Formats: sequence, C-alpha cells, structure tokens
Amino acid sequence: MNKAMAEQVRKGMGFIAALDQSGGSTPKALGLYGLTDKDWSSQAEMFDLMHAMRTRIIKSPAFTGDKIGGAILFEMTMDCDIDGIPTARYLWDQRHVVPFLKIDKGLETEAEGCQLMKPMPGLDALLARAAGAGVFGTKERSVISAANRKGIAAVVDQQFAVGDQVLGHGLMPILEPEVTISIKDKAEAEAMLRDEILRHLDAFPAGKQVMLKLSLPSVDNFYKPLVDHPGVLKVVALSGGYSRDAANALLARNSGMIASFSRALTEGLGARQSDAEFDAVLGGAIDSIYRASIA
Repeated sequence: MNKAMAEQVRKGMGFIAALDQSGGSTPKALGLYGLTDKDWSSQAEMFDLMHAMRTRIIKSPAFTGDKIGGAILFEMTMDCDIDGIPTARYLWDQRHVVPFLKIDKGLETEAEGCQLMKPMPGLDALLARAAGAGVFGTKERSVISAANRKGIAAVVDQQFAVGDQVLGHGLMPILEPEVTISIKDKAEAEAMLRDEILRHLDAFPAGKQVMLKLSLPSVDNFYKPLVDHPGVLKVVALSGGYSRDAANALLARNSGMIASFSRALTEGLGARQSDAEFDAVLGGAIDSIYRASIA
C-alpha cells in the first residue's frame, strides 16, 4: 500500500470526490450536465462524453490535493488516459489526489429490507490490475432500506468479506453500506448498522484498517465511535440525495467525517459553460464541501 497516499488520507483535510458514475447512472449524470441521448449515438460515445466531463473536472485548477484528498473512479475511467497519462497516475502525479476504484457490479433484488452487492466475477484480476495502475483503494456499495437486523447483518458481513479480499491485494477498501435517507426508520437502521460494523472492527487484529462510507446520520456524531476506532482509517459521508447545501450543513455537525460527494459535487456544472464559468462553479462547490469537511 502506498504510504504517502495513506498518510494523505489519514492526515489530510481534503474530501473524497466521487467520480464513479457507472453505466446505469451515466445518462442521469450527463443529463444533469446538460447532455441528453441526442448528444450520443452509441454507448461508447456516451462513455466518451462521461470521460470528457470527468477529465474537465480533474484538470480544473480547483481540483487539487489541497482540498481534495482522493477521487473514486469508475473502471472505464481507470482504463482511460488524461493527456496521455493513465487516469489514476494523472490524479496522483499531476493533482496529488489519491485514486480509488469503484468495484461493485450493482445491487441484488431487495431482501430483508436490504440490497446486497451482485457477484463480482473476476474481482481478483480487477484488483491486481488496479494495483498495477496506481490505484490506492476501492469502493463497494450496498443499500439498506429498512431497520431489519438480519438484512443489515448480511450487508455488513458481505462488505467486510469483500474488504478482506481487497486488503489481500494491498489496496484500501472503502466499505459503503448506504442507508436510504428517506426511510421512516432511518435512525433505527443506523443503530443496527453501527452495532454490526463495530462487531467486525472489534475483531480486527492490531494494524488492520478499512475505510467507511456512510449516509449522514440522523443524530449528530452518531458514528463518532467508528471515526475513533483504530480499525478505521477514515469515515467519509455520501450526500445520498441531499442538495449540496443540506449535505454540507449536516456534514459540518459530524466531527471527524469528511465528504465523499458525487451529485452534490457536480451540482451546477454544465457542458456548455465556458472554462471560466465551469471552473468558478466547481471551485465554489469544492470550497463549500471542503469547509464542511473540516468544520
């Protein structure tokens, strides 16, 4: 594991930018950017437009390691170049931003109020390729939509099992058991989730660590025991459907958590903006999310 990258994540005050929209979410992300299916004639062209958007973000003067500690990439993005340099290496060498890779293949049908990750055939080969590409860590997402203890236990068990596989390749896993923010029993689900995560963390041998990506909690500082746990390198928060302003306000009330926003980060960006307009909007977003992360 890259020690300089680990130190940046551990000690750095910057947040984690989520640039990992996959095939299913790409049309929506491009739509928010001002592009529709009339702007592409094939899936390959759609992904090219997505990479162009990500490249524009990464190359913006505002997108540097001063305020952005890391960035999560989609597999296709990892395999693409920026100015002839593989994306992960460009992030670290040119922007001093730690690269992560989204590795999950989507979600299973809901059972017990939760959605496990689909099988990930070829994961070991992908992890080996990611390590060779200069990636520091991974991110894998499940969804919790009810305070169902059995379902939540299954989600957490699967997350930690995949995390162990990732650690075996010398990479740092970000475990993401997302709690849907709109459910009525969100606080109860969060209590069950915290208990299950602590059960796994407390069994860790000395020196073993993972990262966690969690929905902003219903009770301020509810995840502080996870933030302070020796088995956790960093706890990051997803915006989960909140607007940027709402997500920032909630994040600022949770000590030790930093942002890992996707839609909230790119809110207001447009394909037809001039570079000056684009950089100004992105810079404002980065500044606001950074301030909330260090509050």
